[in-house]
Amino acid sequence: MSPIQAVKLTCEYQSNPIGIGTPHPRFGWQMRTEERDAKQSAYRILVAENESSFALPVWDSGKVESDDSIQVVYGGAPLKPRARYFYKVKIWDGACRASEWSETGYFETALFSTDEWKAKWITPKEDELDKHAEPAFLLRKRFVLKDKPVSARVYSTAAGIYELEINGRQVTEDLFAPGWTSYHSRIQYQTYDVTSLLRTEGNCIGILLGDGWYRSGMGNAQRNFRYGDRRAALLQLHIRYADGTEEIVATDESWKAATGAIRYSTILHGETYDARLEQEDWSTFSYDDSLWLATEACELPMNVLVAQENESARVTETLKPIAAWVTPAGERVLDMGQNMVGRIRMTLDVPEGTEIVLSHAEVLDGEGNFYVDNLRSAKQTVRYIAKGRPGESYAPHFTFMGFRYVKVEGFPLGAEGLPLEAFVGEVIHTDMEPTGSFECSDERVNQLQRNIRWGQRGNFLDLPTDCPQRDERLGWTGDAQVFISTALFNYHGASFFAKWLHDLREEQMPDGGVPMVVPDVERSGVSAGWGDAAVICPWTVYQYYGDKRLLAEQYASMRKWVEYIRAQGDQEYLWNSGFHCGDWLALDAMPGSYVGATPLPFIATAYYAYSARILRDAAKVLDRKEDYIRYEALHRNVVHAFRREFVTEAGIVAYPTQTAYVLALAFDLLEEPMRPRVAKDLHELIVDNGYHLTTGFIGTPYLCTALSNHGYHATAVRLLLQDSYPGWLYSVSQGATTIWEHWDGIKPDGTFWSENMNSFNHYAYGAIGDWLYRKVAGLGMDETVPAYKRVRIEPLFGLESMSYARATFQSPYGEIESAWSLLDNNEMKVEVRIPPNATAEVVLRGAFLEEAREGGKRLHEGNGIHSIKATEKGIVLSIGSGRYEFSYPIGRTLKIPYSYDTRLDDALSTEAATAILKRELPQIFHIVDIIRTASFKQIVEFPLTQVSRERMDSVLEQLNSL
Repeated sequence: MSPIQAVKLTCEYQSNPIGIGTPHPRFGWQMRTEERDAKQSAYRILVAENESSFALPVWDSGKVESDDSIQVVYGGAPLKPRARYFYKVKIWDGACRASEWSETGYFETALFSTDEWKAKWITPKEDELDKHAEPAFLLRKRFVLKDKPVSARVYSTAAGIYELEINGRQVTEDLFAPGWTSYHSRIQYQTYDVTSLLRTEGNCIGILLGDGWYRSGMGNAQRNFRYGDRRAALLQLHIRYADGTEEIVATDESWKAATGAIRYSTILHGETYDARLEQEDWSTFSYDDSLWLATEACELPMNVLVAQENESARVTETLKPIAAWVTPAGERVLDMGQNMVGRIRMTLDVPEGTEIVLSHAEVLDGEGNFYVDNLRSAKQTVRYIAKGRPGESYAPHFTFMGFRYVKVEGFPLGAEGLPLEAFVGEVIHTDMEPTGSFECSDERVNQLQRNIRWGQRGNFLDLPTDCPQRDERLGWTGDAQVFISTALFNYHGASFFAKWLHDLREEQMPDGGVPMVVPDVERSGVSAGWGDAAVICPWTVYQYYGDKRLLAEQYASMRKWVEYIRAQGDQEYLWNSGFHCGDWLALDAMPGSYVGATPLPFIATAYYAYSARILRDAAKVLDRKEDYIRYEALHRNVVHAFRREFVTEAGIVAYPTQTAYVLALAFDLLEEPMRPRVAKDLHELIVDNGYHLTTGFIGTPYLCTALSNHGYHATAVRLLLQDSYPGWLYSVSQGATTIWEHWDGIKPDGTFWSENMNSFNHYAYGAIGDWLYRKVAGLGMDETVPAYKRVRIEPLFGLESMSYARATFQSPYGEIESAWSLLDNNEMKVEVRIPPNATAEVVLRGAFLEEAREGGKRLHEGNGIHSIKATEKGIVLSIGSGRYEFSYPIGRTLKIPYSYDTRLDDALSTEAATAILKRELPQIFHIVDIIRTASFKQIVEFPLTQVSRERMDSVLEQLNSL
């Protein structure tokens, strides 16, 4: 067997997809080998119409001398619509050894043009069934096949949301299809293989049709019929026989309609289900539909139809309640143990007509009672009327709730109260593949990481929402852009964000303005930091996956946004006009305001520079030379204008807020000599505030990264580890299982920040995850090379609490791992895993060449290590793929009492101090950071590498003499 192999084949990010809408699909694979330093040198792809015809392929790439193994675009003859193709891959390594052919994968195309649709949009005939009727519609069609089919595919969608049955069986586990898009411009359709469900003797298709996002009142304004006032369905079934002939069954006026058990169902308010009204076997051929009503065609556009782009929403996990009790107010409540998004499934054995009501809430009030005030007008209520049969089971169809607690009314009680075994929580979200993990020695931080992931799961249900419980659940652009990097680390979100960004592009205004909500049911206006999602999000997807196609698709939108900014304000290079959300919910806001103290023009201009820089970089990637020159000049001019307006010649930022310093550092808006001063000012603001933050939605995501990148990692770690308000661990200390919207959503005395706007599942502040992965665990990327083709491993060892940290990430090339642990003998161990066909730079902070080892050997003896360089930081290595275990002593510990520190901090800001340190202690890479960030009110410990006590005393005396 060959020592290398092409594995994990993907087409359009999926394994064996059906229903892809592009005639030019992209392929990817991973290289498997046990050898270190493995690289692909060439590949060959074959695509054929069936598994036995690779000898006559529709595309043979030939042997391509390249290390490309992702985003490889099909280059053969035009593909047919509604056709399955098979493909396989052979690769060569750096020694020109060839692999065997990979296992065969396949993909299947969908419909490529509107002309291929033969179906009509249908709905119940208006004079027979009120188009505004609350009950869900049932639509059905009987048909007979002429023979046993060899294949059958359904292409279906709805103005509303739908479930599909054939011959009494559910076609799919997908939920809430076709998903929420900008329906006026784009409605997704789904493709399903239904071959195994069809029979020769007689068949029936059934469609269950609800309001969904299309007709429900959505958003703060509760606008009903935002997209249309009639539910409708569209379906086309293509049946292929062994003789090559085809038959189509499609929605038209011959279908019949009725209502059934779902009497009411909306996204925000819940569902009412009367099981006594179930139309049993309604989707079977033998069911008598003679009393059903007629349908009619309705005028809905066909040119908005697009093949489904993202993964479907599904039940991804089930949770059992951990407790049930009676509250002080006399309510019977279930505790699911986790703030989750989804639904409760009940299994019942109760008398006919028994009405059970489930109400859903995230938290209890200070007295332990069921609390729903923060839901505002959203009811989140399910009503079920039993049919009286043993073992009947029910979960709502067309709604979802955000909750941890469930109030149960009407359930017949036994001696033990509510039977826990009758209830199961079904967790629902877009079924993205988990890709990232993080853990460390501090269990509080591990809980924070779990909260970040649960917050993402709850809010990534078809689009990135701000909250999954109250009367909002909208795709806020600002939340999405600050969290996207963390999101893409946790889960594979390329398709998820591509779909949403296509909607953003459609919602963009003619002048280039980007609404704060996508899809924009709110008429939400434009704001800096929110509209910048148009630029930041496609660029971040490109960084994670090397997706040039999405970057090209969104490029015009990115450009329009930057030109929109240019047209604002009374100066071309400043954005100093218009409405902005600013540093939303920052703690330095004026009383009664949600907007932080950092001036709006400061934030707007900072984002102007940041988006111009990203647009410049995108133009370079896409080889748009004139645009690159144009936006390089624009970025430079905006940065200069920012400095003139907001930074003094001495390097003092005009507005002394944490967010102002953070943005100036994070967006590279300062001249190099000014950065240490501003970083020190930021550090001092944190220290003076008792190591607490005051930042909001804009400043918080970049806060710890700005500190770590500019020499204050210890400050960032201490800031993270505060479990008092305000900080990330405060909510953890209060028992949170998701990320809160407000730092003090629940106050220490049990009261609430607010009733008006207080979500307990609001992922934006979970953006701290990006810093945990990159800085604490040290797993990052070389941002000049996308998709983790060039990994950067540089753990920054925390000074408090943590003795180890570990992160893993399933990159397009395979799994990456970065882990460090401080052993009892003061030895540092750093474990690294780099996948084949990728390389890495590894920085071993504080290591010395003569003492560092890899796998017990000296570094120069290690296989796969390309270069070794000693620096002031430590050792910098360039390595190839494989597993590595580095170890080195980090030295003894020196205790510095308070008396040393009277003038030390001021001294360290001088060039003289820097000169002393470089001369006396060139090997102590982190000494400045450690002394700067030490708490001067207690004894401070920090590691030294091979420095005697006498030598250190001498250095400190020199520093104190300055």
